[in-house]
Amino acid sequence: MHTGRTRIRRRRRTGKTWESAVTTHDGDKLTAGYHLLDPLADVRRPGDADCDVYLTGTVFLDIIFTGLDSAPVRGTESWARGMGSSPGGVANMATALARLGLRTSLAAAFGDDHYGDYCRDALDHGEGIDLSLSRTIPGWHSPVTVSMAYEGERTMVSHGHEAPPPEEPAPSSPPPARAAVASLVPGRGQEWVAEAARRGSTVFADVGWDDTGRWDPADLAELEHCEAFLPNAEEAMRYTRTDCPRAAARALADLVPLAVVTLGSEGAYAVDGRTGETAEVPAISVEALDPTGPGTCSSPVSSPARSPGGRSPTGWPSPG
Repeated sequence: MHTGRTRIRRRRRTGKTWESAVTTHDGDKLTAGYHLLDPLADVRRPGDADCDVYLTGTVFLDIIFTGLDSAPVRGTESWARGMGSSPGGVANMATALARLGLRTSLAAAFGDDHYGDYCRDALDHGEGIDLSLSRTIPGWHSPVTVSMAYEGERTMVSHGHEAPPPEEPAPSSPPPARAAVASLVPGRGQEWVAEAARRGSTVFADVGWDDTGRWDPADLAELEHCEAFLPNAEEAMRYTRTDCPRAAARALADLVPLAVVTLGSEGAYAVDGRTGETAEVPAISVEALDPTGPGTCSSPVSSPARSPGGRSPTGWPSPG
């Protein structure tokens, strides 16, 4: 006999309608139905872009081990008490946006292996994310990340190869969208970012670890077209040569109108580069099983708040 209540959400796109399916298992009774979820319903107008947020970047298959008491010791075998898998990388942001009820479009490369099939199916059929601008590459091995969570942090090992260029050049113009999320790569230009900003999309930027060790903001040329930059504390301090994430946020606010630095278990700190106003929010109080990807999901939280019709993140509680 089932005594709990499980809600499993499935979202699908039907024409210009984005629906959420909810299956509820309550006792021995199973029910299913679709409901509309649209947090921007009050601000939509005829002729608005069909897409709320456009993203592009690398999708990884994330394999996550939790319940480790310590880091693995060289020459030994460690058993984890928990394990999970899901699409990762830019898919973390896309999934969070879709679950907020926003119409989300993702342009990414998928391998034609089992990993790629799983990620594509989970994002398309499981989350209702529009993948019409994505492509499947024959013979390309999907990127994989193994994340081990222990002592309140995570350590990741990744493997992957750069996706080969498409046979036909990709369009430089992204689709019309209220907002766009760019995963910046140091030293690698992305022409679509400037075009998206020119066409009226509010652009939010995230960045990964700089393997070159340069940590030079000049390598992130697209920032000049971005409304907000959302690095984690370590990335922010390295780019600004500071030893305090709040000082790093203030320095980054000289480069973008809004700098948001994620602080892990301490929450996030934001600085409005136009007014100098600051805001800080604590992290949501939960039992942390796996710290993989929470900072990445702060971009989707900021996107609807900063896009037209939303409220400014400086409306967060506890302003400085």
